[in-house]
Amino acid sequence: MRAADTRTGTDTGGLGHVVVIGGGIAGLAAAHRLLGAGARVTVLEASHRLGGKLHAGEIAGVRVDLGAESMLARRPEAVALAREVGLGDRLQPPATASAAIWTRGALRPMPKGHVMGVPGDASAVAGVLSDEGLRRIEEDRELPPTEVGDDIAVGEYVARRVGREVVDRLVEPLLGGVYAGDAYRISMRSAVPQLYEAARTHTSLTEGVRDIQARAAASRQTGPVFMGIDGGIGQLPLAVAESVRARGGEILLGCAAHGLRRVEDGWEVYVEDWDLEADAVVLAVPAPHAARLLEHDAPGAAAELRAVEYASMALITLAYRRADVGALPDGSGFLVPPVDGRTIKASTFASQKWGWIAEQDPDLFVLRTSVGRYGDEKDLGRPDGELVDISRRDLRAATGLEAAPVASAVTRWDGGLPQYPVGHHARVARIREQVGRVPGLAVCGAAYDGVGIPACVASANAAVDQLTGDLSAVRELTANPVQSLHGGAGE
Repeated sequence: MRAADTRTGTDTGGLGHVVVIGGGIAGLAAAHRLLGAGARVTVLEASHRLGGKLHAGEIAGVRVDLGAESMLARRPEAVALAREVGLGDRLQPPATASAAIWTRGALRPMPKGHVMGVPGDASAVAGVLSDEGLRRIEEDRELPPTEVGDDIAVGEYVARRVGREVVDRLVEPLLGGVYAGDAYRISMRSAVPQLYEAARTHTSLTEGVRDIQARAAASRQTGPVFMGIDGGIGQLPLAVAESVRARGGEILLGCAAHGLRRVEDGWEVYVEDWDLEADAVVLAVPAPHAARLLEHDAPGAAAELRAVEYASMALITLAYRRADVGALPDGSGFLVPPVDGRTIKASTFASQKWGWIAEQDPDLFVLRTSVGRYGDEKDLGRPDGELVDISRRDLRAATGLEAAPVASAVTRWDGGLPQYPVGHHARVARIREQVGRVPGLAVCGAAYDGVGIPACVASANAAVDQLTGDLSAVRELTANPVQSLHGGAGE
């Protein structure tokens, strides 16, 4: 069956009918912005659920996030979108900003004076590193400059300057919490651009970190660093979708785009046994799917997208009777350096971190762990019950928690997090250069400019601006990657 011609030319502000492929937060944000620009919009989502890695769920009768749980508030895009779709009064910062790191056999307070684990001086990480590790940091000021070139791996550069212990016990778990990646592969230019700029402009890394900290203090940024939503970050894509529908946009679930072709005056999108005609297309899907769809009209971009690697992970959510939990450490939870050989990579004490979870059922305590990272995904092949048992074992060793949970849930994100290896920024530039040659085509999502929610929204905004002829945002994102920090991802 062939769909009727739905192209509308310039009758809707010049954009006409735009098909957005992908119903994660990037695709929904693009649809929302397109409607504001006067387009008619159809969103195609292959699954029967919107939101991608933003997933609102429930355990033991309590609403929780089963995917990303927070977003960076110091970047404006995601918080602004939440306000635009009516969630402003439900925005909530974490109830606690303190956290710990489980390293060298003990839970230790997470140091404060660092930039993604790199300290401005050794005293900032005393208690976490060994005496030898602290002495190695002090050597940084005496070392000759380290050439970083067009890009360098975070772990490689930091280890050269202040030693591997800083990487293995601080940088690695912090970056792993964002990318589920390997610090010795991750691009410093794309993942931690502040450090990359400091490396280019300072002889000493610790001096560069102190300069970053001084400039941050001088900017007098106030307010929380991170933000959540009452009911879960998973409410954000649902609210955006509701806004899209209310403004006339169409969202089709269970509709996978199997093919894409540029025709004389627009596009044909093939969906199973029918096709959809459009004036423009926004691809907001993971890199492998985007590569398949672009093979015909942008083969160069498709080749680059096929080279993007992904990491898989699982989130294990556990609910306990609060009376059985006893006294857990204060704070929002803890990170785990892979070098210590533990299975879990982190644990969040959700009922301590988010007031809205604790308020739903004061007699219940919810926490979660994460398992899996790039190059270390063997445990993800285990059944759900084994992942729960492994999590309980590690939690017992870290905190002394012996109680059995009253409920558990395992959420698997297979191929969920794109990796940003050295040279990622150059790959993204090549993809966008190839895509830009094709009229009425734009791309957005976690594979390009950052895996955090604000980065995905910024990517969506730039894609829509590109379709209107404004390339400034795309050029800015491509030239200047912005650190996404914590908060999860979702196309």
